[in-house]
Amino acid sequence: MIYFCCDDRRRAFVRDHGLVNGVDYNGIDFLEVLDNDAPVASHRQRFLFVHFLKPIGVPPLLPNNLLIQGGERIRGIRVVAATAGTGDQSNVLTVEVDQPGDYSTYTLRLVEDAQHALGSSQSGAGQPPERFDPVLSSVPFSFKIECPSDFDCRTDQTCSEEAAAEPEIDYLAKDYNSFRQLMLDRMSLLIPQWRERNPSDLGVALVELLAYVGDHLSYQQDAIATEAYLNTARRRVSVRRHALLIDYFMHDGCNARGWVQVQTDSDDVVLKKGTPLLTRVAGLEQDVVNPKNKDEMRQITAAAPQVFETMEDITLYPAHNEIEFYTWGDERCCLAAGATRATLKGKLPKLLAGDVLVFQEVAGPLTGVAADADPAHRHAVRLTIVESSVDKLVIDPKTNKEQLLTEIKWHTDDALPFALCISARTETSEYKNNISVAYGNIVLADHGETLKSEELGTVPSAGDSLATVASAASGHCSDNASLPGLQHFRPQLKEQPLTQAARLKPIQNASPLPFARNPDASAAGAFRWEMSEVLPQISLDDSNSGFWEPQRNLLSSDAFAREFVAEVDEEGRATLRFGDDQYGLQPAPDLEFTATYRIGNGVSGNVGAESLAHILTTDNRVTGVHQPLPASGGANPESSEHVRRIAPSAFRIQERAVTPDDYAAVAERHREVQQAAATVRWTGSWRTIFLTLDRLGGRPVDADFEQDMRLHLERFRMAGHDVEIDGPQFVPLELEMTVCVQPNYFSSDVKAALLQVFSNRILPDGQRGVFHPDNFTFAQPVYLSVLYAAAQKVEGVRFVTFEKFQRLGIASRQALDDGVMQIGRLEIARLDNDPNFAERGVFRLTLEGGK
Repeated sequence: MIYFCCDDRRRAFVRDHGLVNGVDYNGIDFLEVLDNDAPVASHRQRFLFVHFLKPIGVPPLLPNNLLIQGGERIRGIRVVAATAGTGDQSNVLTVEVDQPGDYSTYTLRLVEDAQHALGSSQSGAGQPPERFDPVLSSVPFSFKIECPSDFDCRTDQTCSEEAAAEPEIDYLAKDYNSFRQLMLDRMSLLIPQWRERNPSDLGVALVELLAYVGDHLSYQQDAIATEAYLNTARRRVSVRRHALLIDYFMHDGCNARGWVQVQTDSDDVVLKKGTPLLTRVAGLEQDVVNPKNKDEMRQITAAAPQVFETMEDITLYPAHNEIEFYTWGDERCCLAAGATRATLKGKLPKLLAGDVLVFQEVAGPLTGVAADADPAHRHAVRLTIVESSVDKLVIDPKTNKEQLLTEIKWHTDDALPFALCISARTETSEYKNNISVAYGNIVLADHGETLKSEELGTVPSAGDSLATVASAASGHCSDNASLPGLQHFRPQLKEQPLTQAARLKPIQNASPLPFARNPDASAAGAFRWEMSEVLPQISLDDSNSGFWEPQRNLLSSDAFAREFVAEVDEEGRATLRFGDDQYGLQPAPDLEFTATYRIGNGVSGNVGAESLAHILTTDNRVTGVHQPLPASGGANPESSEHVRRIAPSAFRIQERAVTPDDYAAVAERHREVQQAAATVRWTGSWRTIFLTLDRLGGRPVDADFEQDMRLHLERFRMAGHDVEIDGPQFVPLELEMTVCVQPNYFSSDVKAALLQVFSNRILPDGQRGVFHPDNFTFAQPVYLSVLYAAAQKVEGVRFVTFEKFQRLGIASRQALDDGVMQIGRLEIARLDNDPNFAERGVFRLTLEGGK
């Protein structure tokens, strides 16, 4: 074949037509080489199956009608035999050759006389037989077609266009002026007679228009190159995506939350989730605002206060508005720091475990005046036990019956951080009973205002394409298919900033109750979360009744997940990005979306106590709102500079526990662990990690803490490792000291001061005693020099002498002579000096001199 054509029409013409000028023409369709399927190894590549378009018929083709040409190493291959098939194989000619060929391409031709076809002047010897089409009378082939190859045996034939000469262009042109001058110079070269430079000329106007477009395209090129790297990217979305490549999540801040009391004058008042609470509005005196009051709502809109919303439903009771403590007839009482129990006055049947109370000092202990109350003495607790009780020795003047009481116990995580004064005698000797009270009807509220049913538009359809994009052609004969380039559906929210919040989660392996009523979830736990748990507060509804939820990213979303990502840019604007049917579902064309979301985010929500002063509700049984504690937890979006500094090394944080040191390091991330030590042992069937923990404050490793720690370790623990959690091995000390007191000091005062300094408690000035549990941990030696220094600091001490410095019950002077007591790897020194628990350490003090 002389020509290379994309459309092979001749083959179909010969196959489909009958007699032409009295001749039924035939031709070769394709050729097969018998190779791997040969029954005998000697037959491989020696038999060719030539398939014709029609049955071969008569006269038959003989070996002398077949000529094989070509070859590089092996040439002159002869046809030994040619046999036509029968029946269904009547169009197949089996050709036997004398030897296989090499790896080059051969051509099989049909000729009148193969012996005289080459090198002969005999007329017609090289022409095909009369009834065979001259175009389809030859076929190229390879004997090695079935040999393994790393490349496609097919060769692409193209009619390439002649390369045009490249114009001389200044590739340094990057802005409007340089593009304009470049095009004017080019026009002068192509059209010398055009010399117009007047801006009003149409040609000049077109040149300037193209220069304007080129300037914008040049900026886009530079912007793409800038956004391609983490260190140079300027757009927040680009920085976020770069950081995600190294598994670092760039957060968009978080909203604040706080405890709020809602007051009522009726029982069983249900306050729904999402009830708005407002910071104080100047000139608005009412605490309870009806949202149907247009005048008050216009005043609120003009003031633009911060808006909070309740996070859970709550049932209100007037008896819980203010609750008195009961001191069983005693006076001048206080709840000590660390307390987890109290007695409330009155029977409170609606007060249940899981409810939150806020203890607040409402009057100054010295004056009894509300203005002198310490605003720092306010604390929220989650009740774990609520029991009814009675004081049979006291008669309630309201009922003339025995005084009814309510005993409460709250979560240990909510233990009082300070001493709370309950009753006191003022400077004027006047007795004041309710210095501090308990507030109920407490609900958690967070920063953010809900906006409902904002229309986001319609997903573009194929008819809304911006342009038609031609697909790349693979060769001369490939069709250039035109594909519609659809618009990306990336709606942008009208309002900002989009609220980011951590959802309240039920406690694992605990009560199935929600967080608001769960006694296993402490009040302090409502303010603990990781920024990786924060999600935008937005949901979408489509016109097909589909509900779409936000995610941090779509890498974990399957192809059918109705999920999206809200990407916040440097201006605080949120753009919604959907999936591509591989990672997240792609919205169908012509689908309409509406959004419900909240606005309000960052540190602006960290308002102080008493800031929330108004509540929006139509329920006239609600009488007021009170914010005893400040809101906290609000954080601004993470800056790009912070991501550039932190992200490249963030992945180095160990997120798995394999070695004992790994387990100890992971355990020390727990908020209640001061230090941890791990030991691995083979226990017969598997390896067991024995984890020894030193809790802050010397608290015991009890069952509740062990369960909490197991949950903390679970995502780090290596499969096949069992974990056993133990407390430390305490080493009780025996310390005996003789003190010489200065003459002008009372020995009793010096002794009391020394006992306090060498105690295991927090001192009145806030410092720790020498043997406070947090001063010692695993394998930490006890130095005698530290004890000397602590004793000498006490006023009235002239000098000290240590008589004993040893482990309790083990007589030894080694530590006293060495000046240090060595402690084992899993041991912690301890000296409580508690007469009820002498086995926890003993401190004996002998004083000489003084008054």
